[in-house]
This record gives sequence, structure tokens and C-alpha cells, in this order.
Amino acid sequence: MGKKDYYKILGVDRNASQEEIKKAFYKLAHKYHPDKAGGDEEKFKEINEAYQVLSDENKRRQYDQFGQTFEGAGASPNWGFDFSNFGQGGFGGGFSPGVDFDFSDFGFDEDLGDIFSNIFGGFNPRQGKRKKVQYGSDVRLMIEISLEEVATGAMKEIEYNTLVKCDHCHGRGYEEGSGFKTCPTCNGHGEIKEVRQSFFGSLSQVKVCPECGGEGKIPEKICPVCKGHGRVKGKKRIALKIEPGINDGQIIRVAGGGEDGEKNGPSGDLYVEVRVRPHPLFKREGADLIYQISIPVVDAILGSEKEIPTIYGKPIILKIPAGIESGKILRVRNKGLPYFGRRGYGDLLVRVNVKIPKKVSSRAKKVLEDIKDELND
Repeated sequence: MGKKDYYKILGVDRNASQEEIKKAFYKLAHKYHPDKAGGDEEKFKEINEAYQVLSDENKRRQYDQFGQTFEGAGASPNWGFDFSNFGQGGFGGGFSPGVDFDFSDFGFDEDLGDIFSNIFGGFNPRQGKRKKVQYGSDVRLMIEISLEEVATGAMKEIEYNTLVKCDHCHGRGYEEGSGFKTCPTCNGHGEIKEVRQSFFGSLSQVKVCPECGGEGKIPEKICPVCKGHGRVKGKKRIALKIEPGINDGQIIRVAGGGEDGEKNGPSGDLYVEVRVRPHPLFKREGADLIYQISIPVVDAILGSEKEIPTIYGKPIILKIPAGIESGKILRVRNKGLPYFGRRGYGDLLVRVNVKIPKKVSSRAKKVLEDIKDELND
């Protein structure tokens, strides 16, 4: 069984941040989505599997610590585990105390306790029936804001299509007062057995029944509106706070803003990518703003004062020093954008371009000729 390198699958370093992992996942998921032309379903599943592990701090830590031992099982007779306590009626002491092994991250839907209970007749550490929680999927949106909104911050009303709780049944999935009957798929057990192939050979695993979600029973009268799912197509509206100084391409997470889960399951999250529209006057470089001004030759020689716009609407008077050269940058402190997440402002950088006239009157030409030597000194 070949080892899967989740970092390599997503194309990130092992010390990548959660933001880098998330961006890599969205980029690859968009590229390989099976609904798109040229999509790859197997590659998409592999990308999603990698993201589910690396986006969860606990799962990622477990993968970093035990992933290679598990995936490289064939290299060692004991596969990195202590099996000395097998044969004593179960699976009680095979692992070191205090270590919680969750092998669902490595392709197993159930814990090894479920698997080994079928092999060795040991106990199942999960007492009672398990229920399947129907989480809603995350939703990703993109909005555009102006550079002025970056400077001051803003509240944006966003409305988007998604799956929302069914109003008719209040998310239950069945009619009020409906009776229940035994689930025909699991015969009321809430679980089904599934045969899988693994490095142990052919194994029988116990899984939550997909029909009843582990309840062992299903309603007699499902909701006619949502068809038993507890959610329907609808709209959500939120007020999104844009913090001053936000960067172009930055992603804002809104917990619970994604699809509502089936049958009152937890909602997914909303991820909003913020794009900043180009500005007609200013160019952004981090928290600094660049503004270009053209002045005539005379002003460059003698110096002058010019009115300069700012991103905050109130213009300032900028003193142009005498003898300034074309391309020179004048810095106006604290008139740029606010720093994101901390105090302070960037600067306004004014690039001065000296205009050379293409046509000169005979009178002006004579004057320039008269003072030519003085100007060249």
C-alpha cells in the first residue's frame, strides 16, 4: 500500500500555514472538479481527502506523527504497534496508554477498535449506536470593494444562494406528528456491515446506516417540501464586516454561513474572498499609495505648491522643491492605507513627472536662449 503524502498532493510545504493549505485546496479543487470540463474525479477525491486531514489541527498533528508508520506498515512485522495483548479477550492493551489513534484519517471510516472487534472478538470502544451527523458544506464567494472601503473599513450586505433549513418541517425532514417505522436497510440496528480490503486482508467493518443515520428508524411521513432532507434551496443574507487595511485576495471566514446541515445538522462555513478594484488615481503597494503628478518645467525649476488628493477625500497641499528632477518621489507620512490588524498607516508617495513642452513660442524660445547659460550652470 503506497504512502500518500498529503502535503505533496496539495503542493504545500510541511510547515505551511492553514491559510496556505486552504488556498492550495481551493485552487486544486476548482481545477479538478468533476463537473468541469477536464475535471478528474479521482484526483478531486484525493485532494479533498488531503484537505480534510491537513485543515484539522488534531488530524494533521496525528498524521505528522503516525502517518509514515501507518502507511509503511509492510516494513515492520508489528507495523509500529504493540500486539502483545491480543488473545486476552480483546483489544484492550495493544496501544500505549493515553494515545488516541483515529485511523479514519488514513482511509478507514471506523476506528481500529471496530475492525479488530470483528477479527478478535474484542470489545467495541463505542458503546451504543452511533448517529451520522449531516454537516452542511462550506460555501465560497467573492466580493469586490473599493480602495476607499479598504481605507475606512465597511459593512457589506451579502445575499447568496445555498441550502437552508426547511421552514415547513423546521429542519426535521418529516411531518409533525409523524410516526416511525423500523429502517429496512439496517433492520433497526442503526448500523450496517461493509467488507473492505486493507493491509490485513478482507475485513468486515461496521458503519452508520446511511438510510436512517444511525437512528434505526425512519419517519412514516417525510416532509413533502424537502423530501426528508430537512433543507431546501434558498438564500442567506449576512452583514460582512470589512476591516480597514484588508488585503486584495484575503479570505474572510464566517462560521455557520455555509449550507445548513441535513436534518438540523451543523451548518458549514462561508468563505468570502475579497478583491479590491483598481483605483483611477492611486496604486497600492502594501499600505503605501502611489500618486503621480505632472508639473511644467518652470515649476520644476522654481518650485511650487500643488493640491494633491488623498484616499480619504480631503486634499492636501504639497510643496514641490525647486530644482526637482523628473521621477522624484515625495513622501507624505501617514496618508496611505491603515495597516491590517495593527495600528498605524502607510504613506502617500507622490511621483513627480516634469512635462517637457513639445511646442515653444518664439518669445519663450528667445527667453530660454537668453538664460540658457544660467540654467546650465
